[in-house]
Amino acid sequence: MQANFEKELEKLKRIINQMADLVDIQVEYAIKALIESDIALCKVVKGRDKEIDAYDNLVQAQCESLFALFQPVAIDLRYIMAAMMVNNQLERCGDIAVNIVQRVKRTIDYKNLIEESKILEMAEGSRKMAMDAIEAFLNSDVDLAKKVIFADDAVDEYNKQIFKYLIAKMQETPEYIEPGAHLIVLSRHLERLADHATNIAEDVMFLVEATIVSHNKSKLEQE
Repeated sequence: MQANFEKELEKLKRIINQMADLVDIQVEYAIKALIESDIALCKVVKGRDKEIDAYDNLVQAQCESLFALFQPVAIDLRYIMAAMMVNNQLERCGDIAVNIVQRVKRTIDYKNLIEESKILEMAEGSRKMAMDAIEAFLNSDVDLAKKVIFADDAVDEYNKQIFKYLIAKMQETPEYIEPGAHLIVLSRHLERLADHATNIAEDVMFLVEATIVSHNKSKLEQE
């Protein structure tokens, strides 16, 4: 029985690791498409979204199978629970990658507005958080997970400043109303990407240290 459990647990780890790698690439491509105004790359991201959905279903089915057939305890139980939570966050990151590229074509003629708004800097920050969160999960790296959690404040600040900047530009120049609206939505997607990265990092803390830090960043600051 134990041998079968270990085999099925390794299968779960392999599936979710593959999903994490794919999501990491999707986010990388989405941010690159935004920075380089690459429409061809946007199509690649959209085309691969169904692969992430398929992995989502595989992870859920494997977790349900492990719970139904075995009685996992301790670290094994925490891994399965963390895998279910991380799976949900990864699937949403994949959706956000698609949401990002959907805005590229609609704002491609307003490169100056994009650059001046600092949205590219925000995109890089969100991308780094997502990349580090995935790495932290794959390597059970608590220190890297903590860095991701603390990095969220900078992305939130970018979001606030970008919103103020774009509103001002839209009031000054009617031509900027439509692209400005798209960029406000885009900045919101980037902010949500950072939030999902933070959630993954918090799941790493739960997996490795059996601690719950959600909505309690002060707990980390005291360590």
